[in-house]
Amino acid sequence: MARPRQFDRDQALLQAINVFCEKGFAAASTDELMKAMGLSRQSMYNAFGDKRELYVEAMKQYQANSITDLVWRLGKDATPMESLYNTLLSFASRTEREGSAGCMAVNAVCEFGLSDAELNELHLSAGQTLREALAHTLTRGVEMDEVPPSTDIQSACDFLLSTLNGMKVSAKGGMTTDQLKAVAGFAVNALKTPR
Repeated sequence: MARPRQFDRDQALLQAINVFCEKGFAAASTDELMKAMGLSRQSMYNAFGDKRELYVEAMKQYQANSITDLVWRLGKDATPMESLYNTLLSFASRTEREGSAGCMAVNAVCEFGLSDAELNELHLSAGQTLREALAHTLTRGVEMDEVPPSTDIQSACDFLLSTLNGMKVSAKGGMTTDQLKAVAGFAVNALKTPR
């Protein structure tokens, strides 16, 4: 009879996410992952498969958590541009809350480019969900006269997605929280209806 698992799988996965955020895929050793997760090699393989399978599962969880948080933030304030601004501010202060390990998703794009179809699909799916939430927020902004009606919503979404990705890379490169907050303010002001 097999022994029951004696660890918290979700907590172990969270620890793997932290290692992958800090190191990326290639630089994260199996030993580092085992140590962070508090698992033996066999337990890790039994629970998650090999390092790549663990990475893919960690990426799925990371993106689900990140996108859910961003979409929630985009809809929580009284006005669309207030929501967008507060979402970007929260993103800018993320390094204070979580450390400067970086974004697992952006790290994966930088590390793998377009060479991994499975990771590309995860990235595209998460990006589409975020794009739809941004488009909804901006459309509401047009309806409430916060965003000019002439705004190309899809181009504005591209701008915001690029801003978010740039903020992630900049944070990892040492940009301060105050600098990131200034970028957030600049991005939102660039989209607002002039008053």
